[in-house]
Amino acid sequence: MKMTREQRYRRIEQAEPGEIAKLEAQISECPWRQSYHIQPITGLLNDPNGFAYYQGYYHLFYQWFPLGTEHGMKYWYHTRSKNLVNWENVGIGIEPGSRYDSHGAYSGSAIEKDGKLHLLYTGNTRDEAWVRHPYQCLAVMGESGSVTKLTQPVISSVPVGYTEHFRDPKVWQQEDTYYCVIGAQRTDKTGCTVLYRSIDLKNWEFLGEIRTQLISFGYMWECPDYMEIDGKGMLVFSPQGLDAAGDQYQNIFQSGYLIGEPLNLQTRELTHGEFQELDRGFDFYAPQTMQGPDGRRMLVGWMGLPDLAYPTDDSGWAHCLTIPRQLSLRDGKLIQQPVAEMEQLRKREEGTHFRATIDSESRSFAGFNGIAYELICEISHVDAEIVGIEFRASETEKTVLLYDRIQEKVILDRTMSGAQLSEQNGTIRRCTLTAEVMKFHLFVDASSVEVFVNDGEEVFTSRIFPSRDSVDIRFFARGGRADFEATQWHY
Repeated sequence: MKMTREQRYRRIEQAEPGEIAKLEAQISECPWRQSYHIQPITGLLNDPNGFAYYQGYYHLFYQWFPLGTEHGMKYWYHTRSKNLVNWENVGIGIEPGSRYDSHGAYSGSAIEKDGKLHLLYTGNTRDEAWVRHPYQCLAVMGESGSVTKLTQPVISSVPVGYTEHFRDPKVWQQEDTYYCVIGAQRTDKTGCTVLYRSIDLKNWEFLGEIRTQLISFGYMWECPDYMEIDGKGMLVFSPQGLDAAGDQYQNIFQSGYLIGEPLNLQTRELTHGEFQELDRGFDFYAPQTMQGPDGRRMLVGWMGLPDLAYPTDDSGWAHCLTIPRQLSLRDGKLIQQPVAEMEQLRKREEGTHFRATIDSESRSFAGFNGIAYELICEISHVDAEIVGIEFRASETEKTVLLYDRIQEKVILDRTMSGAQLSEQNGTIRRCTLTAEVMKFHLFVDASSVEVFVNDGEEVFTSRIFPSRDSVDIRFFARGGRADFEATQWHY
């Protein structure tokens, strides 16, 4: 039963007696709880926030509505990890409800300054007519872990020329100056990103819009993130309102990037190539990056999308985050690979292994099965028309990952994956890829799969909701033969 607006905008302490305990009981019986992905203790998780390294820990917050699976009063929930793999729940990071975040602590980012972690976020407020008024707010976390919100916003108004859709500050430091990008909507209802600068994180100067060649590209750009990798400038953002075109822009909302020369901070000019999607799967949005103490640039995304129903909704929780991915450039293209630390989850170092030629058939191999695992499969000498893997499979369910050599397309098909998902997002995703050897690197969990193709050239992120007894893995070649070599590690 859908909540009323009043129910959605309650704080935790306004929960009915027994309401949270009831959610916890529902969740404890859910067959789709993840084993190694960050997921909410109750209710709804969305955007990753405040991804940073501080005091020996990677800190990662996320948008959280604790009382249900709809979008309502958002908190920042705090998790942390020493190794990017084993995450501990710390608890509420930012609590909404004061004058400038009365209707939610919306997305933002973190940066260390003066030995403290500064959390810059959008305070969401609504007036009596339910008109949105956003503020950019600052909270500070000290070594003890306690968070103190500043009483006044650090950016208190929306500049002329933009609507109330003005949010998601992402901060970085360049020499002794701080900059932040904010996602915005122009008054003509087109999306863009604007730039601010500050010397102290408290007093911000509006510099203007980042100048790109995308003058009319969707109606809102959410969660912008600017970074530089290997001397190139990159703007990551999530545009809303793009029309599907061929294999592109198939999801309800997209996430992608522009890459080119470093952003000119004086002219705000970003010279760039075409917009490229970050992920080819079904469930990926609002990614955020951070630079680790070793210089690695890493990304985490929300494994879900706004405005879609998911099968876990009936169990009192929704969504999770992706595993952390290391970013690099290869031939002018952004490459995403699982962070090396993921190997720490492998139960046995050597894994289960096979090597075989498969000729116009489907085969299973001893030891290859499971619910939560990592699988690397390399397919070579392909003269078959189609080669691939069926996983989380049974007689009635399967998720299919394949390479169509004739069309030169990688395809992920969740038509028979299990519980049905929103029809509006479809059941098949594909992208063009030309390669002699196809390497599929899968991270499978109770209700998700992340596929890294040819060492991160393409990534497919998807939620799937199979039965607990759908554990089979099958390797197949159709219309010819191919050599398969695969290793599986159980998690």
